[in-house]
Amino acid sequence: MCGRFTLKTQPDQWGQLLLPLLDLEVAKAEWTPRYNIAPTQNIVAIAVNCESAERLTAYFRWGLVPSWAEDLAIGNRMINARAETISEKRSFAGPLKSRRCIVVADGYYEWRAEGKLKQPYWIHPADAGVVAMAGLWETNRRATGQPVNSCTIITTSANEKLAELHDRMPVILSGDDVTRWLDPKLAVDAATAMLGPAANEMLEAAAVDRRVNNARVDDSECLRFV
Repeated sequence: MCGRFTLKTQPDQWGQLLLPLLDLEVAKAEWTPRYNIAPTQNIVAIAVNCESAERLTAYFRWGLVPSWAEDLAIGNRMINARAETISEKRSFAGPLKSRRCIVVADGYYEWRAEGKLKQPYWIHPADAGVVAMAGLWETNRRATGQPVNSCTIITTSANEKLAELHDRMPVILSGDDVTRWLDPKLAVDAATAMLGPAANEMLEAAAVDRRVNNARVDDSECLRFV
């Protein structure tokens, strides 16, 4: 499960990791630091134009809305796609073939029950950098009469280190796998073979302020360690 995440790192910094995959000017145009990104909001993603095969940076609505859907609300239930069944689901099978994307983040949240309360944890790269989460995107023109680009984040089973917090985690790609994932010529079998958990040493988890539990709150205090 990945239901909230952060991207507070400046584009000039995370852009160095992903160049030449993105156009920094596009990223800078609408970017603001985010501490509590929630479903249905616009998120930074790197995708491939299906017609030209050109990589592009865009802001996608989080929660994939299938091309056939009549209402954007269906995307509220499609913020994540399970790696194990992704090729079997009607909504995800098409995008898996040719509309794969990368969602940029510098951490994500999970919750663990502690007594009567749910304690949020911020899971972030051990090197304090950013991560490239594997995703799928789609364009819907039926719901509003205008094209709406949306995406989902792919999840897989949690690694041993993070399993005590949650049994799922986003698929995180690195190195040459980022480029391979975005290649529209990559076969579906090869793409699904990439969807395993991150290495234990890649991520760290820290308990943070419960104000992040409110999706309407988005400020630096969300990351106050407790």
